Amino acid sequence: MGCFFSKRRKAEKEPKKTEGGEKPPKQYSWDQREKVDPKDYLLSGLKDETVGRLPGKVAGQQFLIQDCENCNIYIFDHSATVTIDDCTNCVIFLGPVKGSVFFRNCRDCRCALACQQFRVRDCRKLEVFLCCATQPIIESSTNIKFGCFQWYYPELAFQFKDAGLSIFNNTWSNVHDFTPVSGELNWSLLPEDAVVQDRVPLPTTEELKAVRISTEANRSIVPVSRGQRQKSSDESCLVVLFAGDYTIANARKLIDEMVNKGFFLVQTKEVSMKAEDAQRVFREKAADFLPLLNKDVRIGKQGDSICRCRQLLQLCRYTDGNMKCSAEPRTGC
Repeated sequence: MGCFFSKRRKAEKEPKKTEGGEKPPKQYSWDQREKVDPKDYLLSGLKDETVGRLPGKVAGQQFLIQDCENCNIYIFDHSATVTIDDCTNCVIFLGPVKGSVFFRNCRDCRCALACQQFRVRDCRKLEVFLCCATQPIIESSTNIKFGCFQWYYPELAFQFKDAGLSIFNNTWSNVHDFTPVSGELNWSLLPEDAVVQDRVPLPTTEELKAVRISTEANRSIVPVSRGQRQKSSDESCLVVLFAGDYTIANARKLIDEMVNKGFFLVQTKEVSMKAEDAQRVFREKAADFLPLLNKDVRIGKQGDSICRCRQLLQLCRYTDGNMKCSAEPRTGC
């Protein structure tokens, strides 16, 4: 004995037959997705051209650039991964890349890019303005030069977020060479006064000029740091900012203020701080900060000055050639 409604429910679930008596093919969720054309995410065999993709045109897909010569290439969007193969004398800008950027068999290229992982193999004479969350890797390559990423356009901050990258996690100068040669250095750092726009010029086509770009250091999405360049002093200041509604804005404002007062930004890092980390950093004051450790912590390191943490942080500056610390702790950060 069955339920009266069970047959009706079963009939409703069965797909309707076509006029020929055949059942229509079953529809799956992936059948409803918008079809992706791989050609939209490929630049290949170009010569003497300026090309690119506007914000929103890549939207997290994988991208491939290969066999290009004397080209200016600008990808103003976030990607999953980017591979650059067999390119010569090209200018390349890449928006935030969630995974890896891999250069293979390229030479005489100038680049600016942000990514989670950066690898170079069988390349020579590359100049790279880099933001990389992990240690950059080179292999079987020579004359690779690195500088700090320095770029801005209005959509870039959102693209960093979409790619899962932090603007504060940048190990651009901490390079590892898998194939070192005794007595030689296969990589080096670009001069601190290197002008980004001289090496990675802005696009000239009308379509790409519509992206409102700035390469000024004080507008860069990523804080411009000195990295492992030689410092003029061994003294330094560790600044800790606990996460809050305006932490990023406050961190950027603080960096700008300190740089204007003669400080140098050595490096930045966004991390989750544990109780043992607080004990090591704050020592006898650690207990005051333990309630804040459930949130992320942003750490910035300023060079050529020194101070100790008091409350949240304490600023130091040069006054008439002498180093002095401000009397008020910066609790608003």
